Amino acid sequence: MRLPLRTTPSSRMPASPSLHTPIGNHAVALTLPVPPSVNHQYATVNGRRLISSAGRAYKVQVGQLVWLKLAQSANRAHLLARLQSEWLALSIQFFFTSALRRDVDGGLKIAQDALCEGLGINDNRIVEIHLYKYIDKDNPRIEVHLTPTSRS
Repeated sequence: MRLPLRTTPSSRMPASPSLHTPIGNHAVALTLPVPPSVNHQYATVNGRRLISSAGRAYKVQVGQLVWLKLAQSANRAHLLARLQSEWLALSIQFFFTSALRRDVDGGLKIAQDALCEGLGINDNRIVEIHLYKYIDKDNPRIEVHLTPTSRS
């Protein structure tokens, strides 16, 4: 089975991560960098498994990008209140440079944690997750969509 090759011309991709709220200002859609691989997300120190410096740096970077884009949203207070009070659905499209180098689920937890921490919401509100894997050799990234869901 071949993975879909979705190449998007660089001119159509944002130079920096984008935030827009396509569902009546009740959703977050971001383009973010690909997270570090699982092998680079954690380190073992004195027998304890801890987040690595690469993992911490990724979380800080995502948090800064989230707040930068939220600062540009006129409806951020309403959006955050809704995200903090409702069940959420998370969709992540991973665009890797190669089909065989990364698992689709390897970046889920750190991307989910970084996004939720950046938004100031608890990731236990996420009750639905969709993951997709694509190949884009020229523009590796993840496209994240977080929206309230009707699940009760």
